[in-house]
Amino acid sequence: MTETQTTDAVIQYGRESIKAGSKSFALASRLFPEALRNDVAQLYAWCRYSDDVIDGQHLGYTAEPAEAAHDPSQRLQLLERRTAAALSGNPDDDPVFQGLARVTDKYGIDPQQPLELLMGFAMDVQRQRYQTLADLMRYCYCVAGAVGVMMARVMGVKDEATLDRACDLGLAFQLTNIARDVMDDARIGRVYVPTNLLEYHGAPTEAHQLLENESWPQVYQAVCELLDTADLYYRSAAVGLRALPFRCAWAVKAASNVYQAIGTELRQRGPRAWEERVSTSQWRKVWLGATALPIVPVRSAQRPLDLYRRPRSGEALTLER
Repeated sequence: MTETQTTDAVIQYGRESIKAGSKSFALASRLFPEALRNDVAQLYAWCRYSDDVIDGQHLGYTAEPAEAAHDPSQRLQLLERRTAAALSGNPDDDPVFQGLARVTDKYGIDPQQPLELLMGFAMDVQRQRYQTLADLMRYCYCVAGAVGVMMARVMGVKDEATLDRACDLGLAFQLTNIARDVMDDARIGRVYVPTNLLEYHGAPTEAHQLLENESWPQVYQAVCELLDTADLYYRSAAVGLRALPFRCAWAVKAASNVYQAIGTELRQRGPRAWEERVSTSQWRKVWLGATALPIVPVRSAQRPLDLYRRPRSGEALTLER
């Protein structure tokens, strides 16, 4: 197989992955120039694949038994080895890892960031609980903030201030996901809402207890606090739009609009928010994307000091942030 054919196969896999894995992100990514869209898709494909490997899924759906044969810790170890090989320039013949190697090399992405994503997945494998919001933000950085930074690098961002804003958008997305998926996560024994926040509102803290309808009013109050925090990050992230090329800014704002709409819907539903999954129709996604224009520059460039500070290159990831 020639280099051109290999590249085409890798890009095609990325396109198919983003189309099947996230309708919202796939729609927003159409606003990118084609070459950039291909690179974004290759990075997305590795992120999606890694998430699915840990959960024993394929594109968000339960995998066949043979694909999920090993326990999560074994799957994580294999994923770490394959990722490390790709980051060192020696990917195997899987298009997922070839795409990761190409994109990280092309844009000079710090190898620390893909590995931080895997650190977040390790937290899932270990079934970690989060006592405080600060604890949770460390997890959110790993599984989403670091991805935001990598995506911004693909869009040409190099300055640390704008990368901070990209991180903030990833954090906002993850907090919104946690709020939406509280009951889905509880069904598989996971609780991401901080324990002290649940206790403060008189909500139970164990997964099976969260599923009991009578506790939902208290859980709803705790989740609204997470959504309030997400709003801080959405506002901070918006400042970074003006540093992006026009079509990139449009795509990012479109994705942000879709996710913010999820939070709005959760609030409007009230304590019965989880009776059915919150989703956004295709037509509404198109409308939210269209209304991302015109992009009005945000005047204040100062980032609130109480927001999460992502680790810089070479810094150890810690809770004290």
